[in-house]
Amino acid sequence: MGLIDKGVRIAAAVAIAILYFTDVINGVTALILGVVALIFVFTSFMSFCPLYFPFKISTRKE
Repeated sequence: MGLIDKGVRIAAAVAIAILYFTDVINGVTALILGVVALIFVFTSFMSFCPLYFPFKISTRKE
């Protein structure tokens, strides 16, 4: 996973957190987006996306 991909994932997770803490999203929507944000953060720190593997996608510079 490339640096830009990691940055976009972290930025999306931060945006979801901001929406949650400002009460823009709540309920089931907040729960689903919260899980997505956690997945984004986890995959960013692991530098591996399980969805990229079967499709042989790589965002890392060669």
